[in-house]
Amino acid sequence: MRDPEKMLSQQGGWSPEFLSPANIESVQTEYEVLHLMRQCANHFGFSHFLVARFPADDRQRFSERLLVSNWPADLVRKYDALNLFHLSRLALDTGMTKLPVQGDSALLAPADWESTQAGEAIALAGSYGLSVSTALLMHSTAGDPYLMVFSGTRGLLARPELKELHFAALQLFECLEKTFVGLAANRERLSSREVECLRWAAAGKSSDEIAIILGISVYTVSSYFKSATRKLQAVNRMQAIAIALRLRLI
Repeated sequence: MRDPEKMLSQQGGWSPEFLSPANIESVQTEYEVLHLMRQCANHFGFSHFLVARFPADDRQRFSERLLVSNWPADLVRKYDALNLFHLSRLALDTGMTKLPVQGDSALLAPADWESTQAGEAIALAGSYGLSVSTALLMHSTAGDPYLMVFSGTRGLLARPELKELHFAALQLFECLEKTFVGLAANRERLSSREVECLRWAAAGKSSDEIAIILGISVYTVSSYFKSATRKLQAVNRMQAIAIALRLRLI
């Protein structure tokens, strides 16, 4: 089998430092993946990037699906409030091909141009400099779909650059997937109640609703969330849910 890295080298000498074997092989944490993705974005002239679990439905919020991202917190919050990720062309168009998808700020909006929310999403993307995006569909070893997206104000990538970005994205996603294994090995085992609380929260239920469903007090629900967040080494409930979903705990 031909070595894809050698093929690229032979075709144009393209071998940026961030894809060096030393950098790739040393990655152990999401923070290190974040650093490599920032270098990749800079290399191709993009300002923003993200990796998120593919939105098959609206059961999880956009923010809960994010794994790695440099989107400003305010942008994440505003796009989350629109609840359009699962309906966006970004998801729908990318889900229909194995090839990279490029487009303008309308990629973050639904295909229904008459929708008021579509206009809001396009305006939001433009206001944060996401006027052009390139999205790639990635699959984990287990077959789970993910989206990797690079955005900015540069023009659309020409075919040679698009091929190089696709190759870089595959390596970066493989680095990210390596961190999943490390996360799973270092997490304390969640109790059945902690799993139930996280599962219902991921389905959009509030603490009050979860308390009623499980027949326990709101205080007890809160304590389960706190212990689950600690065990998953998360900073808050939202991140705990995202990590639990990623590790297939819920």
